[in-house]
Amino acid sequence: MFIETEATPNPATLKFLPGRDVMGARGTADFTTAEDATDRSPLAARVFAAGDVARVFLGTDFVTVTKTDETDWQMLRPRVLGAIMEHFTAGLPVMEGVEADDEAEDVDPADAEIALQIKELLDTRVRPAVAGDGGDIVFRGFRDGIVRLRMQGACSGCPSSRATLKHGVENMLRHYIPEVVAVEQVEA
Repeated sequence: MFIETEATPNPATLKFLPGRDVMGARGTADFTTAEDATDRSPLAARVFAAGDVARVFLGTDFVTVTKTDETDWQMLRPRVLGAIMEHFTAGLPVMEGVEADDEAEDVDPADAEIALQIKELLDTRVRPAVAGDGGDIVFRGFRDGIVRLRMQGACSGCPSSRATLKHGVENMLRHYIPEVVAVEQVEA
């Protein structure tokens, strides 16, 4: 098994491409602690067990790993590669049980149609680019003209994520949907 790695805009994060589906059509999964991963994802739990891992994000066909400040990629990269390779070689599932989204969207019922337009633009124009950088962007709500989004994976701790939201995503949404006045990042 050959696993490619790619740099991301976040220097603390690398994108690992195992050459096969990771989450596939099931969406994405973001783990910020080893404890969270233990009950839900054998793959993420194995990556955390490599040590010095702060976050594991599972995308459609990639795994994004954020390291702790105490290590460097020269030391951690081979351990993460080994963990991913061992997991897939053993034929273990990526996720266990049903993945429940515990965060409900906050949308004013009067703005339901606008929220659908926002989601469509995010899905077609923003998410593919963000996935290319090893992350994801998730719609969390729309009220009083403010779109609430959560950054995941490499984008979560990236120094440029707020600028991307304000100058890229907000400007694009305001251009196509006049009811949008601002975009805010929400934390997990």
